[in-house]
Amino acid sequence: MDNYFEYLKEVAITVCDKDGKILDMNTRSADVNSHGQKILGNNLFNCHPPRAAAILKDLLENEKLNAYTIEKNGVKKLIYQVPWYDDGKFGGLIEFSIPIPFEMPHYVRTPKQD
Repeated sequence: MDNYFEYLKEVAITVCDKDGKILDMNTRSADVNSHGQKILGNNLFNCHPPRAAAILKDLLENEKLNAYTIEKNGVKKLIYQVPWYDDGKFGGLIEFSIPIPFEMPHYVRTPKQD
């Protein structure tokens, strides 16, 4: 299956390199982000207000994960920004924007005892 990110119709996925240059985005990401595919090759710091840009800079400089929820237009989403690596070297961040229910179950799973 080629380009499997395109099959996730509700999940917006954006990939940037270690300098914040936007490398890839699926159709859903292009639909929800201003200027769509035209922002490919641009820097994500140009697409965010100063506070968000500072957070992204910290994530990139320190290879950190960031996860939070937002509500926009009556839809609650999980935003999950995670480092990606190529042959063990830090490559940048992938952001997953996933719609989630306002109320959802939470399960604690414990490992089986041997």
